[in-house]
Amino acid sequence: MQQYPSIVLENAVNEFAKLPGIGRKTALRLALFLLKQKDEDVELFGNTMIELKKSVHFCRTCHNISDFDECEICADPNRDKTTVCVVESIKDVMAIENTNAYKGVYHLLGGLISPMNGIGPNDLEIASLVERIANNEIKEIVLALNPNMEGDTTCFFIYRKLVDFDIKITTIARGVAIGDELEYADEITLGRSIINRINYSG
Repeated sequence: MQQYPSIVLENAVNEFAKLPGIGRKTALRLALFLLKQKDEDVELFGNTMIELKKSVHFCRTCHNISDFDECEICADPNRDKTTVCVVESIKDVMAIENTNAYKGVYHLLGGLISPMNGIGPNDLEIASLVERIANNEIKEIVLALNPNMEGDTTCFFIYRKLVDFDIKITTIARGVAIGDELEYADEITLGRSIINRINYSG
């Protein structure tokens, strides 16, 4: 049964409701807001979303979001290419960059190992991390994953994959509380965790 007075409006609400954290009430509010805007503003909004999907690339080296084949961080000659910080997502890169405490480069996994959610090692960028280490002069891997069950499981799996390489494996200090997520940690705490990272022993 049709819930709204317009099928087009209902379709718009259904699409907005697919976004994370958006319920149907908020989806309806967003759809009605767009209805009140000028045609050119709504068209600009729609075209920007299409361009976002079509034009944004993933860095060929670290899998970060970029406008080009290589992201700004990987392309920066002043970054320490021998130190690679392994993170879950772009949000973690942004959080760490805001601390100004890290001068190396990154490797984005695209998630964490989570059997309950059907996410295994092959679903993440772990194989490309191993290949990156094998083919480049890397001295240290910093495991900067969320300190929860999925993060610890992923750290241990990566450690087992890298333990035979002649590299230093560290993890961020537990100034970030267990169960917290990096994107919500304050910059001072996260910065100290990066600076005071410790050896990862598995």
